[in-house]
Amino acid sequence: MILRYAITDPLYYSSNPSVLKDSVDQVLSAKCIDLISLRDKRSDNYEALAKEFLSLKPRFPNTQFLLHTDVNLAAELQADGIHLPSDRMDWIETAKRLGLWTVVSTHTFEEAKRSEALGADAITFSPIFPTPGKGPPQGLEKLKEIKDKISIKIFALGGIVTEKQIAAVEEAGTDGFASIRYFCNYSQGNIDNECI
Repeated sequence: MILRYAITDPLYYSSNPSVLKDSVDQVLSAKCIDLISLRDKRSDNYEALAKEFLSLKPRFPNTQFLLHTDVNLAAELQADGIHLPSDRMDWIETAKRLGLWTVVSTHTFEEAKRSEALGADAITFSPIFPTPGKGPPQGLEKLKEIKDKISIKIFALGGIVTEKQIAAVEEAGTDGFASIRYFCNYSQGNIDNECI
């Protein structure tokens, strides 16, 4: 079974700390999730969101909780790891020194190789399928090509919203998939409690 990585977005989870906590709780209760990252570029108080988000860690011991971009906050609040954007690769070494499991967003082979060389534990590679506002999809062949040339974990990301797409990226050899929308199906009443 490939790893399942949920990424939050204020559009689906809210930038209100208590609403965010309830939303994340619902998603983690409804889906089998290995990692979850708090991604919110709108909030003017990311730290408050992070505290509510991380307060759920004891209830879900089998899920790794990652913050986004802020390495020092992730270490201070004892998150399991950090998800860095591609323009913050220079923070990989700091993140690792602070004991954070480190994922980096990548969109090219060069970014994937650089992340690996700098010591990242994993990358997301995107977009695999059509995704609103993310440009042309990279496709499954490119995903396979990257996977064959790096040794760290790779998560397919971008437009993954169906079981058929999950099966396709698994067949391509990826270690896992990451998604925002797939894990929010609970909100439309499509709760799936099965680990597949």
